[in-house]
Amino acid sequence: MDTAEPAEQHTNTAASDVRRPGEVVRDLSAIRLSDEVEAGGKGANLGELTSAGLPVPPGFIILRDGYLDAMRRGGVADELAAEHRRALAAVGDGEALARHCEQLRALVAKAGMPPDLADQITLTYQGLGTDSAEAVVAVRSSATGEDSASASFAGMNATFTNISGIAALLDAVQRCWASLFSPRAETYRAERRFAGEPAMAVAVQIMLSAERSGVAFTADPSTGERNRVVIEAARGQGEVVVSGAVEPDHYVLVKDDLRILQAHRGNQEFEIVRGDSGGDRSIALVGAGDDRSVLTDDELQAIARLAIAGEKHYGRPQDVEWVIDDGGRIWLVQARPITTIDRPPAATTPVPAGAQLAAGLAASPGIASGAVRILSRPAEGSRLRDGEVLVAAMTTPDWVPTIRRAAALVTDSGGTTCHAAIVARELGVPCVVGTRSATSDLVDGQVVTVDGGAGRVFSGSHPLAQPVQVAQPHLADAEPPIVTATKIYVNLAMPDAAETVAAQNVDGVGLLRAEFMLTQALGGRHPRDLIARGEQEQFVAAMSESVRRIAAAFAPRPVIYRTTDLRSNEFRGLTGGADYEPVEDNPMIGYRGCFRYIHEPDMFALELAALARARELTPNIHLMLPFVRTRWELEQCLDLVDASPLGHSRGLRRWVMAEVPSVVYWLPEYAGLGIDGVSIGSNDLTQLVLGVDRDSQSCAEMFDESDPAVLDAISRIVGIARDHDLTSSLCGQAPSTRPGYAASLVGMGITSISVNPDVASHVRSAVAAAEQRILLDASLAGLRRP
Repeated sequence: MDTAEPAEQHTNTAASDVRRPGEVVRDLSAIRLSDEVEAGGKGANLGELTSAGLPVPPGFIILRDGYLDAMRRGGVADELAAEHRRALAAVGDGEALARHCEQLRALVAKAGMPPDLADQITLTYQGLGTDSAEAVVAVRSSATGEDSASASFAGMNATFTNISGIAALLDAVQRCWASLFSPRAETYRAERRFAGEPAMAVAVQIMLSAERSGVAFTADPSTGERNRVVIEAARGQGEVVVSGAVEPDHYVLVKDDLRILQAHRGNQEFEIVRGDSGGDRSIALVGAGDDRSVLTDDELQAIARLAIAGEKHYGRPQDVEWVIDDGGRIWLVQARPITTIDRPPAATTPVPAGAQLAAGLAASPGIASGAVRILSRPAEGSRLRDGEVLVAAMTTPDWVPTIRRAAALVTDSGGTTCHAAIVARELGVPCVVGTRSATSDLVDGQVVTVDGGAGRVFSGSHPLAQPVQVAQPHLADAEPPIVTATKIYVNLAMPDAAETVAAQNVDGVGLLRAEFMLTQALGGRHPRDLIARGEQEQFVAAMSESVRRIAAAFAPRPVIYRTTDLRSNEFRGLTGGADYEPVEDNPMIGYRGCFRYIHEPDMFALELAALARARELTPNIHLMLPFVRTRWELEQCLDLVDASPLGHSRGLRRWVMAEVPSVVYWLPEYAGLGIDGVSIGSNDLTQLVLGVDRDSQSCAEMFDESDPAVLDAISRIVGIARDHDLTSSLCGQAPSTRPGYAASLVGMGITSISVNPDVASHVRSAVAAAEQRILLDASLAGLRRP
């Protein structure tokens, strides 16, 4: 296998010959790692690899100053900085963030490119070609901080391949600049706490005719083992590997002697090559590769040697992208430090007792349990609830804002070295890729355990599963706290994030979901199985401790615990569930909530006992009953509460969820039964007001929490609550994802709003503005009176 030196393939003296002092276009051979600020992480690494004598396609870097100067001379620099700060503050609000990013990219386009910079790029590019043809190049973003030792920015910014001609090149450079401001990049910056203004250098390199491509890690990214080289490979250009579009071949070698420990065959249905008229072209691989690996043993070892040489040069484990051209030569086209290798390995736990449902490649270690949420595209991310398991066909970087909220990630395609798998490791989200059929094998709402270290998915919940870590508050949250009359609560599901969230400027927990804690306390078993074995005390002890931890973190602020609302199909997913659960055609409106409690009081009693025990030490816990349909049902349920140890607990407040439209009629009666508050579950209320299954792909466009009928029902509930001195709240997704929704609730007179922790600061700002507007309007109305 030939690992050619760059000089054997191309020469590029013209770029250095024409460069003058002060110019912002520099040949790769003149770039070193110390130039990272000006050349960006990718550009600096490419220059450093070139200086080390490793085979790198020749090219040049348009330095960061070229971008900054273009923005200044285009008159948009100050506006970009201000809009960027607004975008960071909007992270967590998908619609607002997309709007700010669109404005940022429009400003970059408005600035354009100064003529003298275009001339420098043109002259240098012409030096890459031959007398008879223009060079075909790859144009790659190299942002400040990208591919650094602390953050990979894997796949966050744009790369354009098979670019030919100066017009296409200049356009690609400007599109690289604009890619600084995508929602996924802004979300990643907030996650990694990047405080400065982003800037972009751009790398331009000779485009190789890629026969095969892939990625090599000089330490196992899933386990942290440094005596391993992990290589993933596919046919054609490497974009299919790093984007997760296919399941690549996966190899593991021993670093010391290059023995091949594993060789897992992938599943590649297409490859990307250069089209006849330029640009990329996809070619179907029907039956191709079925009887042979992408790489031979000799090729594997040659790639591993080059990757190890890079590691030795840098002095730390590397993530290297490589290409084998149509002449059989191996080239390195990118290198970055592995940003997660120094973290302590994730704790491992015994294999869950449930049946194995899916298996793939171990992409990010850790074990997490949660309900399955199958999504087909990133735009559906708002459907994922905190603590759910994201299941998708592939893992492109556009999923990052959703991955950060997931308990775990499972995909049909992709490899352990694709961009989104890298980001999942950085975010600490357990991840299994390349299962091939998870989106069809798993079912929405099914409770599963994902073992990211073993690459497997099991039915049921594991009692020691590690939950998703809520992101630390980003820079916008460091501002002085805003005080609002409308309380801002948070929605939580697990105790591990309680201390972090409690440190934010929030007024308590408006919705503590029981389901995930309950399934963990049950050890993934059905409650009836636990009762049959006489293990009630173990459940009460585990459940009470989880609730107590959360309440202690927020004390003395209130924590509103919503009792379990698992539907029959979800209970069937627990071990032994098929023996106890009915099969319902429509479990969404079936055997659940209050109705279930009064028919199975022994199960309900266990939960009430756990709450009573937790409340002995943390009396800020209060009770909320879900899916209340009618008066007699609630009355019998409250009788069960009163007869339990919890019913004798002083200061206990009793809330009901408003999810069923009948609450508009029955709420005065509920007040007469002694409830203290009502919390509007806008997701269920919307689906029942409009008659639209909120999980239906076919009817997704009909599901609208802002529909006038839904808003009217909410307004009526809030008004009735106010008339009867009840606390009113809303804990659906809409305030977290829809700009202006919180302001509408304030106008109705709602007492509190409960939202996802990552958007609490943003929602409080919106509420404060709405309250100020109401006061201003009232003041102006007074001035206008005669």
